Amino acid sequence: MRQAVSPRAVNKEEEAPLKILVAGFQHETNTFAPSKATYESFVRGEDFPSLVRGEDVLSLLDVNIPIGGFIKHVQAHGHEVLPVIWAGAGASAHTTEDAYERIAGEILDDGEGELLARVRAIVGREIKISVSLDSHANVTEQMLELADAVVAYRTYPHVDMADTGRRAAELLLHLVSSRAPLHRAARRIPFLIPVNAMSTMLQPARGVYDLLEQQEGAVTSLSFAPGFSAADFPECGATVWGYGSDRDAIERAVERIYQHIVDAEQAWSVEFEDADNAVVRAIAIARTAKRPVILADTQDNPGVGGNSNTTGLLKALIRHGAKDAAIGLICDAKAAAAAHAAGVGAEISIDLGGCAEVPGDSPLTARFQVETLSDGKLIYGGPMMNGKQANLGPTACLKIDDIRIVVTSAKAQLLDRNMYRTVGIDPEKMRILVNKSSVHFRADFAAISEEIIVVASPGPFLADPTALPWKHLRDGIRLGPNGPVFKAATHAAPAKLSA
Repeated sequence: MRQAVSPRAVNKEEEAPLKILVAGFQHETNTFAPSKATYESFVRGEDFPSLVRGEDVLSLLDVNIPIGGFIKHVQAHGHEVLPVIWAGAGASAHTTEDAYERIAGEILDDGEGELLARVRAIVGREIKISVSLDSHANVTEQMLELADAVVAYRTYPHVDMADTGRRAAELLLHLVSSRAPLHRAARRIPFLIPVNAMSTMLQPARGVYDLLEQQEGAVTSLSFAPGFSAADFPECGATVWGYGSDRDAIERAVERIYQHIVDAEQAWSVEFEDADNAVVRAIAIARTAKRPVILADTQDNPGVGGNSNTTGLLKALIRHGAKDAAIGLICDAKAAAAAHAAGVGAEISIDLGGCAEVPGDSPLTARFQVETLSDGKLIYGGPMMNGKQANLGPTACLKIDDIRIVVTSAKAQLLDRNMYRTVGIDPEKMRILVNKSSVHFRADFAAISEEIIVVASPGPFLADPTALPWKHLRDGIRLGPNGPVFKAATHAAPAKLSA
């Protein structure tokens, strides 16, 4: 995970207003995903706001992302902000070298160890660097060594992104104004955590952050990043770290959180339903439910590297005769174009979706009715990315049997109810909703759901980390809660953090 905010203070006078350079570069890298993030991915933004530069960065102040919370806080304290760039893209395989160098170059000319190393090489050790991270960051020793302060989100769904930016700003201003150094402590968790277990709307994750916040009165800052368990490199995994003026106190606080996590190792396990069982169960619940049953199509979530185009759950809905069901999003620009060419009310015979990289997943060849059309432009209304302007490109609602499908030209995680409403679907009135999302959808959908079922329908993201073909993890880490131990054929240099 690239740091979302990497500011630097450039005025050494403690009482004088500071000049603070602010930039954002964010991407979640899934080593095993089928598609890379190109420069155009960052220009579009996908799950994030589209790329902006200079003063246009200030247009993001009211969007729930870290850079907005950071800038608001330092401006409120009378400091000058020098905004450079904000760039984020949805999760995928590696960022292309072209995209990385172009965006990193803009930050350095006027950040994840490589970008921090480049920043540090320019500004030296005297300038303070504060970084905010997604809680899915795989926090490396290099990141902690090169930055003076690192903080991470405390919620998943990430409803506190702007607040995390504010905390990064507070820590930066503390570092600049205080003469006393901050000591750092860190521990690395000895097992990989499945993404679906990281939701802070559920236990055990909620309890970890409750404990973290209870202890923060005695130390300056504490963070826990469960990591992103689909990045094949030695420092993949969860980390606890923090800062404090008392070395013993911060070490005790970090150790207590670490022990709380490892003592509850089995609680981090997740059970998944297959597509057919999930649909049958949803239909049964929906017969008497007053609210929608929600199926999370977690293995095709574009927020973790999916392409949002697999058809397994859609075919299961048809196979079992689901009623009043809707699924989103199926990203298929050709299908959306065909619907727009035919017009509302027309019937079209097309091949819809299908991910070639997923064995057994094929397009759904069928005849569909074009129910509604949209330009795909909307504003998110839910708490996750409230106020974000999105552009899904030409979008259509296609109907087959009693199932409505939101077909888009651009991929995005289905995390906001307005993504259904943009094609006239009222999500509250549906019996079954299939969301291509892992956890983020809970922020806007949990309140309207009768039950949520996490489904492991075939997709490019294997939600169970024990099933991934790992090659480069550190020796000894368990591939899941109480899972098998990874043994590398060739031993990599060990990470320095305790494990």
